Amino acid sequence: MIETLLIANRGEIALRILRTCREMGIRAVAVYSDADADLPIVHQADWAVRLGAAPASESYLDMEKLLAAALGNGVDAIHPGYGFLSENAAFAELCRERGVVFIGPPPEAIRAMGDKAQAKRRMTEAGVPVLPGYLGAAQDAQTLRDEAARVGYPLLLKAVAGGGGRGIRLVERDADLPAALESARREAQGAFKDGRVMIEKYLAAPHHVEFQVLADTHGTVLHLFERECSVQRRHQKIVEETPSPLLTPELRARMAQAAVTAARSIGYVGAGTVEFLVEEGGGFYFLEMNTRLQVEHPITEMTLGVDLVRMQIEVAEGRPLAVRQEHLRPRGHAIECRLNAEDPGRNFLPSVGPLRALEFPAGAGLRVDTGFAPGSEVSPHYDSLLAKLVAWGTDRGEALRRMRALLAGSQVTGIATNLPLLQAILAHPEFAEGRYSTAFIAAHLDALLAPPDDPALLQEQLLAAAAVEVALSLERRRADSRPAGPSPWERTGGWGGATHPTLGRTFTLAGTAHTVEIRVLAAGPGELRLEVAREAVAGQAPGGPGAAGVAQTLVQACRYLPRTPRSGLLELGMARLPLRWDAEGERRWLTLRGVHCLVRAQPPSRNEAPAAGELAERLKAPLPGKVVKVAVEKGQRVAAGDLLVILEAMKMEHKISAPYPGTVRHLRFREGDLANRDDLLVELEPLEA
Repeated sequence: MIETLLIANRGEIALRILRTCREMGIRAVAVYSDADADLPIVHQADWAVRLGAAPASESYLDMEKLLAAALGNGVDAIHPGYGFLSENAAFAELCRERGVVFIGPPPEAIRAMGDKAQAKRRMTEAGVPVLPGYLGAAQDAQTLRDEAARVGYPLLLKAVAGGGGRGIRLVERDADLPAALESARREAQGAFKDGRVMIEKYLAAPHHVEFQVLADTHGTVLHLFERECSVQRRHQKIVEETPSPLLTPELRARMAQAAVTAARSIGYVGAGTVEFLVEEGGGFYFLEMNTRLQVEHPITEMTLGVDLVRMQIEVAEGRPLAVRQEHLRPRGHAIECRLNAEDPGRNFLPSVGPLRALEFPAGAGLRVDTGFAPGSEVSPHYDSLLAKLVAWGTDRGEALRRMRALLAGSQVTGIATNLPLLQAILAHPEFAEGRYSTAFIAAHLDALLAPPDDPALLQEQLLAAAAVEVALSLERRRADSRPAGPSPWERTGGWGGATHPTLGRTFTLAGTAHTVEIRVLAAGPGELRLEVAREAVAGQAPGGPGAAGVAQTLVQACRYLPRTPRSGLLELGMARLPLRWDAEGERRWLTLRGVHCLVRAQPPSRNEAPAAGELAERLKAPLPGKVVKVAVEKGQRVAAGDLLVILEAMKMEHKISAPYPGTVRHLRFREGDLANRDDLLVELEPLEA
């Protein structure tokens, strides 16, 4: 029996494993890096062991440190969660050699499925359908180019040792192959210490459907039905649901049997997931097998009423599975949304820093798994997942309604998140009707990133932004111990610039990709006078293409009635709307009518295009990271849009391109160097017009 278990992970999965340990009466030992020393898992585990510095290579990926933490604390078993060492056959083997139970499949099974090319060959032998492609050992550029021509474009380059969407590149034509190959190899080497790639025929709009499997050491292999995972960005899932809206009972049965066959063919033990690509006509193809617990496992737990972590532990203890296949009957429908620390309007750029607020509503059928708390630091060293939001209902309609309420009632401030994007996805007609594929995000990204098409809501958001600024100005004056004077809501005169610093400032109300600029002109008794200056698309110069001068004045009877320091009621005529908000620097987070938006309070904008000095801000590191490629040399001339540097942070690559034509005067960093946020990466002198 396992009495003491070490959780070899961090964040929400660490707390998830801890919860089951508590229920089973198992002592839990946490581990942490210097960056995670204050996360909730460190405070809630029975005790915690420091591993080392923030980089994963010096902490969560250091096998010897993990085993020393286990053996030095009387640990019987290690649960690796997902990511990090969860699919590392060498670590599973090392645990076995040192007498520590590895809660996962045997090393041989991990090895069989960890090499994606080998896995596909084995699936072909087992009779599981596989996509055409190239799985050979030869990795030279010419062989790969010849094989790409044979398979045909478009195609996918995929890391042989990959997983989690890493090391994948879509190649649409022969001319793009060299750059895509270089990028995929570099990411694969950094993520898996293995730069080999394979080639796979690309399906333009398939469904991504996976089957949960579970096997014990007594010969039982079960499937726990499917999860639809087609809503993805950059080959990484952000919304999952079960059951899949696509599968018929007959197709579900065939795919389930293929998943069980796949697991049996490699002598699998424990929890795992067999992933398939499915065409609209019902054809399906083996994609890969994840030899670990999946991020999205909660939706299976909620529809089947099981605890997959408990079942993993019981299998690792040598117990036979206590349930038979015929006993597993899904009930209702469940949806999971991944709340990520990223900015969809800036090409999903990861966001780092302290969380000011992190709040989620509770209710029937709702579940939130998170490893953070207000004040926790979101680090650039790990992935961007903040929380998993899960909703269950008796049918898909009820699950959707509950998930929309969960998203609307959540509050996350201090960093950018994909919360507005998740709301837009669930509101989109194609998702609401279950008519979507892996092409969904790419096909509808502009619409998903646009503000809600609701003029009344937009007007309310503009008034809320101004109301918040009034509250902040009074707050600042009180903090400065100066007499506050009459409230702007009670004055009969205009809103004087000397008295109220908001006069003349511009507030940019951002959906994600689109913005609306407003100026506060005056505040009278129960009245705000605003000017809507213009609407624009993020990343474009003010007044440039995509910008629309709308210059309209908005006068509205309005009052703000504070209830707490960061919430109150916005009174518009007879209506009172609950308003939650937070502020830091220029950023203002607003939640009104359950819709989340971000406002930036800035000095008045100019109508002319940005000067080179302003554009040079785009030459700075957007977040801390490692420089993995320098694409230019000192003295080189570049055109606007040319690649300058590639920065790797939060398991993703970020391209820094020239914002204007210029000459490279100085390279501040070399490949392998670490850059801090806002470090200037390249000095680029503008070319004469």
